[in-house]
Amino acid sequence: MAVAFDNVNSATGLKKLDEYLLTRSYITGYQASKDDITVYSALSKAPSSEYVNVSRWYKHIDALLRISGVTGEGSGVTVEGSAPVATPPAAAPDDDDDDVDLFGEETEEEKKAAEARAASVKASAKKKESGKSSVLLDVKPWDDETDMKKLEEAVRSVQMEGLLWGASKLAPVGYGIKKLQIMLTIVDDLVSVDTLIEEHLLEEPINEYVQSCDIVAFNKILHHFFPMKFLKSYITSDYVNLCIVFVFALQNLWILWQSGC
Repeated sequence: MAVAFDNVNSATGLKKLDEYLLTRSYITGYQASKDDITVYSALSKAPSSEYVNVSRWYKHIDALLRISGVTGEGSGVTVEGSAPVATPPAAAPDDDDDDVDLFGEETEEEKKAAEARAASVKASAKKKESGKSSVLLDVKPWDDETDMKKLEEAVRSVQMEGLLWGASKLAPVGYGIKKLQIMLTIVDDLVSVDTLIEEHLLEEPINEYVQSCDIVAFNKILHHFFPMKFLKSYITSDYVNLCIVFVFALQNLWILWQSGC
């Protein structure tokens, strides 16, 4: 079912959008889609930090457009009083007189801003790749009766763009209690570890199993051990790949050693 919003460049429209995003990461569905681009393009400027949820969503979509682009189809969304993405501005619908009275007609400046954002969306696929980090988390249960298998399943159920879960193991804490140690790789511009912990791992329904979650190690992933121009001049690409794999392996061993494994 299509979602509709009032003019998101007005205080009233922003407030409604902020309330809508209170319990959502995206406009529709569980991944970024064309619906997010439609609302993003309708905004003439970055929203004020007063609108906490809109500001958080806007920064996330902006980062996606700069790094990898958005390919999800979405369910369909309309924004009253704003031009649709990548199409000529449409006439305002005449079935809602309140929009005309409260917000007026779209100005030429708003039309140009929407067109500029649409052009930015098309060029987003050419943006450079973001950095990545390797993280080791300690996830502790409530007590020794907690089902650790279900705890791990609940943790891994958290899925988002830029997040990849890795190896894990159970480590003793004391009094028969064990903790889950799990590795993950994140794209720095897309995933905040603090947000992952506070808004996902320690919220319902996962907090039924998880009592606390701590960052044991946080390391930037090295993409190149030596300057690539130098390597290409003297050694083969297969040897470069072998070196990179070797560096990744050493990095993961160092993280495990830090955690006392």
